Amino acid sequence: MRLLNALHGPADDAYAVTVAGETLSRHELLGRAAALAAELGGVPMAAVHAAPGMPAVVAVTAGLLAGVPVVPVPPDAGEVERAHVLRDSGAAVVLSDDPAAAGESGLPVVPVSRTGHGTVPGEPAAETPALVLYTSGTTGPPKGVVLSRAAIAADLDALAGAWQWTGGDTLVHGLPLYHVHGLVLGVLGALRTGSRLVHTGRPTPEAYAGARGSLYFGVPTVWSRICADPGAARALRGARLLVSGSAALPVPVFDDLVALTGQAPVERYGMTETLITVSARADGDRRPGHVGVPLDGVRTRLVGDTGEPVPADGASIGHLQVRGATMFDGYLRPDGSAEAPLTDGWYATGDVATIGPDGWHRIVGRASTDLIKTGGYRVGAGEVEDALLLHPAVREAAVVGTPHPDLGEQVTAFVVADGRPAAGELIAFVAGKLAAHKRPRAVHLVAELPRNAMGKVQKSRLR
Repeated sequence: MRLLNALHGPADDAYAVTVAGETLSRHELLGRAAALAAELGGVPMAAVHAAPGMPAVVAVTAGLLAGVPVVPVPPDAGEVERAHVLRDSGAAVVLSDDPAAAGESGLPVVPVSRTGHGTVPGEPAAETPALVLYTSGTTGPPKGVVLSRAAIAADLDALAGAWQWTGGDTLVHGLPLYHVHGLVLGVLGALRTGSRLVHTGRPTPEAYAGARGSLYFGVPTVWSRICADPGAARALRGARLLVSGSAALPVPVFDDLVALTGQAPVERYGMTETLITVSARADGDRRPGHVGVPLDGVRTRLVGDTGEPVPADGASIGHLQVRGATMFDGYLRPDGSAEAPLTDGWYATGDVATIGPDGWHRIVGRASTDLIKTGGYRVGAGEVEDALLLHPAVREAAVVGTPHPDLGEQVTAFVVADGRPAAGELIAFVAGKLAAHKRPRAVHLVAELPRNAMGKVQKSRLR
């Protein structure tokens, strides 16, 4: 089966993709991509200027048709970041209609928009690398994550089963085209399942409300803004599924979506290295603060600090490890090879979680920033953040551990609030909701929280 098998349907079928107002049928998209793919013969790696528009979708599709690994480059990348990605990946060309897309790298820029059609190449081997996505770690420059065609296909098929995602759906989102969420799920997913795709350019409440889709993707920031616009939220009542990912969805936002749209959102968990591995089901429970159960073909487990098993009792926090067909091939090496850092086939995600007896997962957060070891207790930052968000004055909250001479770490909160509630008031409020050792010992009121392009709070900057 072809990775993008839905592209090869009848020429007269419904449109495949609308991006920022431009629409192409499956036949038109396949023709444009095949024409570009014909020029990529012998190219070892192709970078794509991943601005939110049809050229990026055509360029990625062309690379996949040609069997050439694609490296999406964020359109707002600074010169240092762009230079690192282009140099480290070994990209030989940049696919873009913008002549300046290669920056100062000196790489040739190959125009994407063109007339004519090309011959569709044969399907590359399943183990062929499809994408190299750059992800930032805790130290050093971003690393290239190598994802095979087989891993992407396995993940999209598992998600299609879990979400009952079919060619009858219309998928709507406005997420960046250089991450797993917006590109792999949000574009390649539609081209594999055959669903229509409406990419709104930007994920605004107005754009989502006007798209009239059956399936919507968003990050917590998007859903929070939609809930702040009740008219836009109510316009989504006709949707079949609202999916949230890329960061934890605050429980108050979950509850607001239920009240305004009439349905609970589906949450899922994954990362660039593993793709999506855990999710709620379309026909199953939706539990606030939880991300569901492993997808078909995926296994998970919890281990302690020294590798000992942690019980799946719904309360014990452990380091989450995963294995399965959706795993990456590894981080790109200078010689172009890659090898995944596995232990007996298991990948250490760097996240801490609980797993209930029924298999439901709750992600506590990153072990490095969201697991706070204070006075002999292990406190999950997300639980404290959810408690703070229940206070009527609190709009946003981020909790980290900061050094403490007696406790080792103390629970410290950064809060965006209406008015200026006293720190003591917020501390007492959390103490009334959670165990006493989970209350913040310090609260800082801030104008805003630092976030990345996907809406994740950058807690390292708070520290």
